[in-house]
Amino acid sequence: MERKPKITVVGSINMDLVTITSQVPKSGETLFGDQFQMNPGGKGANQAVAAARLGAHVQMIGCVGNDIFGKDILEHLQDEGIDVSNVEPVTDVTGTATIIVSNQDNSIIVVPAANSHVTASFVNSKRDVIADSDILILQLEIPLEAVQKAVEIAKENGVTVILNPAPMQELPSELIKNVNYLTPNEHEQMLLKRERTEEELEGKLIVTKGSQGVTILEATRDINIPAYPINVVDTTGAGDAFNGGLALALSKGFTLREACKYGNAVAALSTTKLGAQTGMPTGEEVAEFINKRGWSD
Repeated sequence: MERKPKITVVGSINMDLVTITSQVPKSGETLFGDQFQMNPGGKGANQAVAAARLGAHVQMIGCVGNDIFGKDILEHLQDEGIDVSNVEPVTDVTGTATIIVSNQDNSIIVVPAANSHVTASFVNSKRDVIADSDILILQLEIPLEAVQKAVEIAKENGVTVILNPAPMQELPSELIKNVNYLTPNEHEQMLLKRERTEEELEGKLIVTKGSQGVTILEATRDINIPAYPINVVDTTGAGDAFNGGLALALSKGFTLREACKYGNAVAALSTTKLGAQTGMPTGEEVAEFINKRGWSD
């Protein structure tokens, strides 16, 4: 039996409060929405679900509140086959993301809450889990000190690190040096390149561009990998789907270009359903999709 890749995600765990509306209210304006949903979310949890559905053995490291949201999310992650033995309830509320979906796009407000309890010492207590991983995935919805500690542990143990720098903030040079891949969107890339030299970022940047696909920035050239055209229902979580797909493909020995193409397919399929985690495809669905549509060039 083929060994499942070991992917560890250190990151945020939220409850997404989603409103679907034909129009976004202006300041001081009240409008009727069309639909409302509550879905488990958070960039960390989204990426964990993406990788798990694709066939990886996934460990989630993070914190939830000691409340009904936290209880429901843990049950949901377990149902997805994710090991949550390193997710701890804390005396705080579970993190939330308020998402407004309008005209196939979204706006998001995140309240970290329990995610703020993912500290460097907390991550250090999970050292053995990180060290035993093939791939470590991180985002910036938890304290930066925790991200730095996780990267430090991964570097010491030869674990490949994917950092999704969202929401973007100033990153220490040592952190960037020790990360294998950075996966910003176009806005995050602009902020990153203002702070860092091309030499620091060389060979690490994979820029996600939504319907335009992704661009791998190399020293001498940029490699553009187009997205798969698809009928979009909801883009929430598409970037997280890409990161989960990228991690799964790299753990299986794909080249970086192949892994990005695979990630594009995962991201495309994720936009065909409402909700971040509910839209994540299975490995079988991605294989069938690529078989029908071919590799994007």
